[in-house]
Amino acid sequence: MADRAFWIKTDPGRLERIERLVRAIQASPFAGIGKPEPLRGDLTGWWSRRIDREHRLVYRVERGVLFILQARRHY
Repeated sequence: MADRAFWIKTDPGRLERIERLVRAIQASPFAGIGKPEPLRGDLTGWWSRRIDREHRLVYRVERGVLFILQARRHY
């Protein structure tokens, strides 16, 4: 994933936050840290969690499989 490579290069601490969010999603996809919220419009079915004030982790879970759309910027 290009976003992961970006964080490794520019801000490894933020990558640790993303990895904590991913673990939280695996434990409870729609509740927990990062203020999970369902998205609307073109992204209906996707959820977001806050990485920080500027960046969001956008994901969906289907049949127990986690799909990450982006881990940088705001949707």
